[in-house]
Amino acid sequence: MRLKTVAKLSLGVAVVGGLGWGWYSNQQATHNHPFQKVTVVGSTALQPLTEAAVPGFLKQAPHSHVTVQGGGSGTGLSQVADGAVNIGSSDVYAEQKSGINDQQLDDHVVAVAGMVPIVNPKLKIDNLTMAQLRQILAGKITNWQELGGPDLPITVINRASGSGTRLAMEEVVMQGHPTMKAQEQDSNGTVKKIVANVPGSISYIAMPYLNDQVKALKLDGITPSYQNITTNKWKLWSYEHMYTNKKTDNDSSEKFIKYLQSKPTQTQLVKKAGYVAIHDMQVQRDAKGHVTPVKEP
Repeated sequence: MRLKTVAKLSLGVAVVGGLGWGWYSNQQATHNHPFQKVTVVGSTALQPLTEAAVPGFLKQAPHSHVTVQGGGSGTGLSQVADGAVNIGSSDVYAEQKSGINDQQLDDHVVAVAGMVPIVNPKLKIDNLTMAQLRQILAGKITNWQELGGPDLPITVINRASGSGTRLAMEEVVMQGHPTMKAQEQDSNGTVKKIVANVPGSISYIAMPYLNDQVKALKLDGITPSYQNITTNKWKLWSYEHMYTNKKTDNDSSEKFIKYLQSKPTQTQLVKKAGYVAIHDMQVQRDAKGHVTPVKEP
């Protein structure tokens, strides 16, 4: 889970360590213009972009107070449905999560995130077929030697059951086949650290978390790139949703979401943070996983 606490002061910026959450506010509110709180909870895949967007948003909405926290898509959806938070962020459609009444929520797509299988950088394997990845996650291939690599046991690091990244991966890769029982982690950051330090390990993360601490694998010879995501040539991607509750929504939440969806944010910040701008997608995917071309307006 990402660590960040930021308070934007009138004379500068202060940065303080926190535990998996970010607190941001512009300290210029008055009695006539009190702070309006915006609490965002959910997807750790979307968390880096959400945090990066806050300073720019506060310049436009100086009387807002924004809190950003991870916890996973399931947590975000359940809390926004209960009215406990203003925005629930998710890598999956609300209707894909059991126990969530999606009819009481409004869906706002703010970005697209690619997902990528990762291994320890010392592993001498750069490509897997989709079928091989499926067999690894199902526990049917257990040694890298079976795939032309070293004689090294495969250690699968899975995501927690509430993870939207896991649900998206299971939909595209597993296609109804069960995953093996394995160690589970609830955040992209934690998964990356484990894979970076455990030889033979494999997992998957959102592409904004990629760095040289881990190695991204190709699938069927296809590189996980921006362009390949926009055309669905790279099939591991998900929409990044921000859900609001129709009964408890507030003005600042709507403004924050519109800021994220705005053309300047999409063309600059979204891409810089490692996501795909929503307007660059040439295909669209519905809640049932059906992919169709985007129709020209």
